[in-house]
Amino acid sequence: MQSTKKTIVIADDHGIMRDGLCALINGEPDLKVIGTATNGREAIRAAEVLKPDLVMMDMSMPLTNGPEAIEHIKRRSPEQRILVLTFHTDDQHIHAALRAGADGYVLKDDSRLEMLTGVRAVLSGKSFLSPAICERVVNGYLGGGGHSSPRLTGTQSTIGAEVLSQREREVIKLIAEGYRTREIATLLSLSHKTIEKHRSNLMRKLGLRSAAAVTAYAIANGFVRP
Repeated sequence: MQSTKKTIVIADDHGIMRDGLCALINGEPDLKVIGTATNGREAIRAAEVLKPDLVMMDMSMPLTNGPEAIEHIKRRSPEQRILVLTFHTDDQHIHAALRAGADGYVLKDDSRLEMLTGVRAVLSGKSFLSPAICERVVNGYLGGGGHSSPRLTGTQSTIGAEVLSQREREVIKLIAEGYRTREIATLLSLSHKTIEKHRSNLMRKLGLRSAAAVTAYAIANGFVRP
């Protein structure tokens, strides 16, 4: 008899949380975890290879962050269902996830019942927002907040991150996480000279003059956690 269980990939770099989610999902008669990912690249690969019914994605992922991974997956497979599961409750992260194409947004602080409700809602083709953020998100979108790109305030640059290429987004994230150029080159399997070029280009595009300014920009625009 063919299984009717809906398949799920969980992308979260926190081991305890990821294991807990796997146990929660696998404890349901109609759901099954078929893969996990510890960074954004693995999430993209798992979505492409395993073709799950749903990807549960944390916002703050190493190498390629949540919104970038969501956007990449949706670009390749627009029908792929994605549910964000995160601690972030600020407007910037919420809007970034929704703009990238997430079908739902659930908080890690939500109850088990709320999480499962979100999972099943998104799997059924609906959108779902955690009750804890729903009212604020709706008000923000009605007021136009959902249509504006996040901008950095109080630092050197007010240029939106959309000017950056996908590779430059990866590089700025790793710079902000404290990796050196040679380490970034190793992680991305590129030459030291190529990383230097990406670094120079992204700083020129954003009008930033130092690594500290790059880090501040990355934090303000959701590339890394504060």
